[in-house]
Amino acid sequence: MGELSNHRELVAWQEAIKLVVLIYRETAKFPREELFGLTAQLRKSAGSIPANIAEGAGRNSSKELIQFLGIASGSRAEVDTHLEVALQLGFIPPDSAVFGQSDRVGRLLLACNFWKRLLMPMASEMKTQQSIK
Repeated sequence: MGELSNHRELVAWQEAIKLVVLIYRETAKFPREELFGLTAQLRKSAGSIPANIAEGAGRNSSKELIQFLGIASGSRAEVDTHLEVALQLGFIPPDSAVFGQSDRVGRLLLACNFWKRLLMPMASEMKTQQSIK
């Protein structure tokens, strides 16, 4: 199992960055009075997704990466909620690319978490076998 050398290699991180950019572009169109409300909440929670992926990837263990992927998933759910509010208020059109990108990031985070959890026991077993030799 190859080691991750940089968080930028993770497709989930790359796609999360795209989501942040889309959210900044969409929220730039929000009413001015939302600058410190929904705009700030969406931008902060969106930025938290790739930041947590990067922090987890920069940690020393798979267990920590899984923890931070979970935090990123929570932030993605928060983004989804804020996007729904923005949609209901008419601030974002229903056909905005931001909705599909948010779903994509959510699916990627689930997949990363699943595979990391699946591979963790295998990696531990391989280390044990190597130390026996």
